[in-house]
Amino acid sequence: MAEESFELEVVDVVEETDDARSISFGVPAGAEEQFRYRPGQFLTLAVPSDLTGVAARCYSLSSSPLGAGPLTITVKRTVDGYASNWVCDHLRVGDTIRVLPPSGIFTPASLDADLLLLAGGSGITPVMSITRTALAEGSGRIVLFYANRDERSVIFAEELTRLSAEHPQRLQVVHWLESVQGLPSQDQVRAFASAFTSYDAFVCGPAPFMKLAVAALRELEFPRERRHQEKFVSLGGNPFGDLHEREVAEHEIEDAERDEADPGEAVDAPDVPQAPVRLEAELDGEVHRFDDWAPGTTLLEHLEAKGVKAPYSCREGECSACAVRLLEGEVKMLHNDVLDEEDIADGIRLGCQSLPVTDVVRVTYH
Repeated sequence: MAEESFELEVVDVVEETDDARSISFGVPAGAEEQFRYRPGQFLTLAVPSDLTGVAARCYSLSSSPLGAGPLTITVKRTVDGYASNWVCDHLRVGDTIRVLPPSGIFTPASLDADLLLLAGGSGITPVMSITRTALAEGSGRIVLFYANRDERSVIFAEELTRLSAEHPQRLQVVHWLESVQGLPSQDQVRAFASAFTSYDAFVCGPAPFMKLAVAALRELEFPRERRHQEKFVSLGGNPFGDLHEREVAEHEIEDAERDEADPGEAVDAPDVPQAPVRLEAELDGEVHRFDDWAPGTTLLEHLEAKGVKAPYSCREGECSACAVRLLEGEVKMLHNDVLDEEDIADGIRLGCQSLPVTDVVRVTYH
């Protein structure tokens, strides 16, 4: 089953840097509820392709869900990045493109929390959404470490300067320029983050930056529940169901490396129940209870059959939009290209790939 897609009209295009554009969309009348989103989530676009008909691409929202502003993604060109170059070259005001509703779990549990944001390059996109929203509605302090190649490549430079001036007691922005300081090292990031070990940390950027930043946070013993990283891997299928062509998709942020884990390895489980399983799933503050989860049906499929609007995007175990946390019991994932060993040890599973293993399963969506 494919998620319903919508034709969105481009209402604005802003040149942020020489190689980055912010694209804003209007939401069609009647689709406002489907496009409600949380800061740090992403949109999936159906980028036209001469070879495959469509290339599904995920781009983080840089806008804030507060106020009446439009949905905005920020896209940076990448070398040989077909979709990113197409978006920057072709999308203009008045154009339309097919889009899936917002998804993703890279979002603060509380806007009042103190936030340590570590961003590299275009990884600023979801971080900017979080920053804008937390400053407008939250009460916590925000520290942003933002690494870039040089001064000309700093996306949102003017706005970050303005926000820092408007919120001097709450927002601290530290720019790290490779042209001046060289590439940041794990030791340097650890030294910087050591002053903020009580904060909730969010990491987003190219794979090498992600790896060293997360390693630095681990060295500082940031607990797993306060350490978040945006993990995008290539979508192996096409979530736009009626567009049957399949294409390997990319995200503008390079694929996150898997630390020490083999992320493709499914969770082993010795036995599979022969009878229907009792399921309890908490979603958006509501607890759903069922006694008839069939062993050969995934968690997502079962919830959908019961009319529960559980989150998902790719349906193939290649993003984290459907992630749940196990509270009781166990499931077996058919496929997993995004969770690492630490995620799995922490009880996180992909709902679109999870089959029941125990007679009782309790989960909660983030």
